[in-house]
Amino acid sequence: MQQRLNAPRQPAVDAATIRDRIAQLQEEHHGIDALIDKLTGSDDLELRRLKKRKVKDTILLLQLQLDSDTH
Repeated sequence: MQQRLNAPRQPAVDAATIRDRIAQLQEEHHGIDALIDKLTGSDDLELRRLKKRKVKDTILLLQLQLDSDTH
Protein backbone atom coordinates (compact mmCIF):
# COMPACT_ATOMS: atom_id res chain seq x y z
CA MET A 1 0.00 0.00 0.00
CA GLN A 2 1.46 3.30 -1.03
CA GLN A 3 1.24 6.23 1.37
CA ARG A 4 0.58 9.68 0.07
CA LEU A 5 3.38 12.14 0.82
CA ASN A 6 2.20 15.63 1.56
CA ALA A 7 4.46 18.62 1.79
CA PRO A 8 4.32 20.27 5.21
CA ARG A 9 1.85 23.13 5.24
CA GLN A 10 2.69 26.62 6.34
CA PRO A 11 0.44 27.79 9.16
CA ALA A 12 -2.18 30.21 7.94
CA VAL A 13 -1.42 33.80 8.86
CA ASP A 14 -4.40 36.05 9.27
CA ALA A 15 -4.69 39.45 7.65
CA ALA A 16 -4.44 41.31 10.97
CA THR A 17 -1.08 39.70 11.71
CA ILE A 18 0.21 40.68 8.27
CA ARG A 19 -1.04 44.26 8.70
CA ASP A 20 0.66 44.49 12.11
CA ARG A 21 3.95 43.25 10.63
CA ILE A 22 3.68 45.74 7.75
CA ALA A 23 3.17 48.57 10.27
CA GLN A 24 6.22 47.43 12.27
CA LEU A 25 8.38 47.28 9.16
CA GLN A 26 7.20 50.70 7.99
CA GLU A 27 8.21 52.17 11.35
CA GLU A 28 11.58 50.46 11.07
CA HIS A 29 12.01 51.80 7.53
CA HIS A 30 11.28 55.38 8.66
CA GLY A 31 13.78 54.96 11.50
CA ILE A 32 16.42 53.73 9.07
CA ASP A 33 15.75 56.70 6.79
CA ALA A 34 16.26 59.04 9.74
CA LEU A 35 19.56 57.35 10.61
CA ILE A 36 20.73 57.57 7.02
CA ASP A 37 19.94 61.29 6.98
CA LYS A 38 22.01 61.77 10.16
CA LEU A 39 24.93 59.67 8.90
CA THR A 40 25.23 61.09 5.41
CA GLY A 41 28.83 62.12 5.00
CA SER A 42 29.98 60.92 8.41
CA ASP A 43 30.14 57.11 8.49
CA ASP A 44 30.04 55.61 5.01
CA LEU A 45 30.40 52.00 6.21
CA GLU A 46 27.41 52.26 8.54
CA LEU A 47 25.47 54.04 5.82
CA ARG A 48 26.12 51.19 3.36
CA ARG A 49 25.02 48.63 5.96
CA LEU A 50 21.77 50.47 6.55
CA LYS A 51 21.06 50.76 2.84
CA LYS A 52 21.46 47.00 2.41
CA ARG A 53 18.54 46.25 4.67
CA LYS A 54 15.64 44.93 2.69
CA VAL A 55 12.86 46.36 4.81
CA LYS A 56 10.97 47.86 1.89
CA ASP A 57 11.14 44.56 -0.01
CA THR A 58 9.71 42.71 2.98
CA ILE A 59 6.90 45.25 3.33
CA LEU A 60 6.03 44.84 -0.36
CA LEU A 61 5.99 41.04 -0.12
CA LEU A 62 3.71 41.14 2.91
CA GLN A 63 1.38 43.59 1.18
CA LEU A 64 1.22 41.31 -1.86
CA GLN A 65 0.46 38.36 0.39
CA LEU A 66 -2.28 40.34 2.09
CA ASP A 67 -3.76 41.37 -1.27
CA SER A 68 -3.72 37.80 -2.57
CA ASP A 69 -5.45 36.55 0.59
CA THR A 70 -8.29 39.02 0.16
CA HIS A 71 -8.93 38.20 -3.52
